[in-house]
Amino acid sequence: MKKFPVMLTAALICAWTVPHAPTAASNAAAAEQAPVQLENLDRGLKAVNVADGVFLGWRLLAGEVTGHSDTGLTGANFHVYRNGEKIAEVENSTNYLDEDGEVDDEYVVKAVTDGSVESTSKTVTPWAENYYELPLQKPDDGVTPAGETYTYHANDMSVGDVTGDGRYEYVVKWDPDNSKDVSQNGYTGNTYIDTYTYDGELLYRIDLGRNIRSGAHYTQFLVSDFDNSGKAELMFKTAPGTKVIHYDENGDVESEEYITMPKEDKEAGYSHSDDYRMSSEDYYNHIVEMFMGWHEHEEVVNGSWPETLEESFGIEPRYEYPLSREDAESLADYFMDEYAPSRSDRNNLRELEGFILEGPEYLTVFNGETGEEMDTVDYKPARHDDGLMWGDYAMSRIEPGNRVDRLLAGTAYLDGKKPYAVFARGYYTRTSLVSYSWNGEELREHWYVDSGWTPMDNPFNDSPHGTPGTNEEFSSITSQGNHSFSTADVDEDGKHEIIYGSATIDHDGSLLYSSFDTLPEESADPGANVRFGHGDAMHVADIDPDREGLEIFTVHEPGAYAPYGYVLRDAENGEVIYGEYTGEDTGRGMIGDVNPEYEGLETWAEGLWTADGRRISEDMPGTNMNIKWSADMTTQIIDGAIEETPVINDWQEGTVLTAEGTRTNNYTKGNPSLVADVFGDWREEMLVRTTDSSAIRMYMNTEVTDHKLYTLMHDPQYRTGISWQNSGYNQPAYPSFYFGSDMNWADVPVPDVQPDNPLEQLEDTFRTYIQEGKINKPMQQKLGNQLRQAKHHAEKENIKQARHFMYKFTSQLMAPNNENHISEEAADELRQQAMSVIRSWEDQL
Repeated sequence: MKKFPVMLTAALICAWTVPHAPTAASNAAAAEQAPVQLENLDRGLKAVNVADGVFLGWRLLAGEVTGHSDTGLTGANFHVYRNGEKIAEVENSTNYLDEDGEVDDEYVVKAVTDGSVESTSKTVTPWAENYYELPLQKPDDGVTPAGETYTYHANDMSVGDVTGDGRYEYVVKWDPDNSKDVSQNGYTGNTYIDTYTYDGELLYRIDLGRNIRSGAHYTQFLVSDFDNSGKAELMFKTAPGTKVIHYDENGDVESEEYITMPKEDKEAGYSHSDDYRMSSEDYYNHIVEMFMGWHEHEEVVNGSWPETLEESFGIEPRYEYPLSREDAESLADYFMDEYAPSRSDRNNLRELEGFILEGPEYLTVFNGETGEEMDTVDYKPARHDDGLMWGDYAMSRIEPGNRVDRLLAGTAYLDGKKPYAVFARGYYTRTSLVSYSWNGEELREHWYVDSGWTPMDNPFNDSPHGTPGTNEEFSSITSQGNHSFSTADVDEDGKHEIIYGSATIDHDGSLLYSSFDTLPEESADPGANVRFGHGDAMHVADIDPDREGLEIFTVHEPGAYAPYGYVLRDAENGEVIYGEYTGEDTGRGMIGDVNPEYEGLETWAEGLWTADGRRISEDMPGTNMNIKWSADMTTQIIDGAIEETPVINDWQEGTVLTAEGTRTNNYTKGNPSLVADVFGDWREEMLVRTTDSSAIRMYMNTEVTDHKLYTLMHDPQYRTGISWQNSGYNQPAYPSFYFGSDMNWADVPVPDVQPDNPLEQLEDTFRTYIQEGKINKPMQQKLGNQLRQAKHHAEKENIKQARHFMYKFTSQLMAPNNENHISEEAADELRQQAMSVIRSWEDQL
């Protein structure tokens, strides 16, 4: 294998950058001044019965940090109480071992600043084991149209505070055991999404319906407080037949409510009883109708594709166009029985069934607490067709519905202040992403990125991978996407970019860069300048603390047509730091601090490498999922796929946890339902399903650590990583700073958290927009007077009058012809925050 030299030049990167970009220092300063919307979490105190007493772990919140020491951050200190009696004062960590504790004791932790108690945790009693079991309500078994029975198992998860009490609720996706990859034939059962409280109450169930296929690539669900209401929303792709189900206390269905179909779809005759799952007969008729309309296809009309199907198939002319049904059926028979099998013996198109290749597609926002539908819009971009334009018929293996249904989603702080939703379609050929803001009432498109189609001379015999798209601005991003994307501030301007595999989209929807390089002599096309291309795994983190900024470690699939099998790049400009050509599909890769003798995080795909590019071992740890588990801040690996028992392994010490009676998900991917810092101290918990899916087990490390760090959920990059972890092939989340056993605590950024008081936040935002010149003086006076009146009455505890003036404030923002007085951005955000203020007063009425 050829090793490429360290630090290849930027000339090998196809890049677009904003001229006269601010320096990293000025960007960092700007980022520090921008308050960021984060969850208002409680203390997260948990107690665990252990062999030598009771272990306690709790959160340090970002807003409580004041500085750093040699071993951690400083700020609030903590007093620990057992049964009402103070038993300890803890300064250098967020955990404690009570050697005299008993399993029936009650514990409270109080945060103390300058001798004053700032907050008191909820009272907790110890878990009997080092895990908590969240009880689940498993959906009933089902039967496919082909007569095949299926059952359910808990799959991917996410978390969010949907009730506004500072505690996380748990969102669980249920997959049938016949869920499919997009390239696999057959019917699937419905997908369900449940939301549970920590105490195991099922708040509601969302049945995605028969028109959403089940599998890792179809449903990517986002859980985040997009509108800063203090309560998280759910957002994901829906279709006719999607409904919200509520149950009574006996577990019986109390109500079922379908999502709202757009008026134009109702008028077109669509309904929630529609069934777009194709039988083999349906698919045959679909092909016949496609062939009958061949003469009218846009690519045929414009001369890009052959005028006749016979020419496409390489046979002599047989029929006149437009084709009659009889002639179209004859060509369909030839296509299915002769042409397709001649391309690949895996092309059994007569047996194709279970795919959903047509019908409406929607994007829906649900109230996270109640499950109520809040808004539904058309999914963008639409599938357009069954994959013909996406290249699904062009390769030797014909795969209708494959490339067209590669769907991804995530959240990102695109403005550095609040989370936006990002949904994507395609990464092998055409590539598209769209971002939305949610203001509590409607989805608003923020930006849209589309590579355009990858042109083909013959949609039934071509190589569309690696072909530039028709949209000049984004033509280079085709074939660059992975099975998930990452979100991070790669250029240090305080705003998140979308790292879409081998290309990076800037926070404003422009293209930051798309990575290309030269193929080596031993490749399939020596000297060609090609895309890095698609890969299955990607990790964006501060891997090398001696380098400025973040790095990207990726593996790549195109084999002899990829310049690298695995590569470490600079995240800001895509410049290669080190990598190797492998000539094969390098399917797995991981990073972590697994050998603390070396500075920085190690990377591995074929052998183990240091952060600065030295190979230190031919052997390497597992690659399924990593976890920040250890007290010394090293990285551990979760192993165990299919029917194996999950374990947490340490590269130096061996197995440190065996999760008996549980299983991982997604077949060979072997990932837990979730790996995240959901409670306790800064370490991650492992959430896995029990073998019968009757519960989710949440495993917590009970080793005392002397490192003090705010909850990782208060780092925006990490928090968005947890939001997108369920998307596609699950990947670990990483904070925006270097996290390892050799941390320099002075380098840990502390986010400027938006004030907990919504009224103070509104005042701050109002002042900021005035300073930025986005509100003119007459409007400043009107809004400022109403805001002062609202605040005056609130301070006098006259909430009805305060609400009156706050509603006048919002009405002024929504008045017609406001564009000359206040920017749309300012009006939208101020109205959103004003509604948060009004909601915060509800309990005082």
